[in-house]
Amino acid sequence: MSSTVHVLRHGEVENPNKILYGRQPGWYLSARGQEMAATLGEWSKSIDLGALHVSPLQRAQETAAPIAAAHKIEITTDERLIEAANIFEGKSFELGSGVLKHPSSWRHLYNPWKPS
Repeated sequence: MSSTVHVLRHGEVENPNKILYGRQPGWYLSARGQEMAATLGEWSKSIDLGALHVSPLQRAQETAAPIAAAHKIEITTDERLIEAANIFEGKSFELGSGVLKHPSSWRHLYNPWKPS
């Protein structure tokens, strides 16, 4: 018997100040993010789903809730499903006014595929 694993990212986060939120708690879905999650919940009805493992972060839990409801299954929170550590967490990443403006930050951008 084969299994399919679906890996999903959370919906859009309410983040008007363009902060790189990373692992910080309290970041929730925007109205658009909630719509995205609802759409994902509807789409998920077309697949067979046996389990739902979700990051403990609020935005991930909110994204998973419509999927869990659509399948009448419980969310399994997995502490290992978390953002990679990042030196820029909690800082503004907006062009022109964020951490990219400071040359001292540039060395952390050497390898964008490696968590800082």
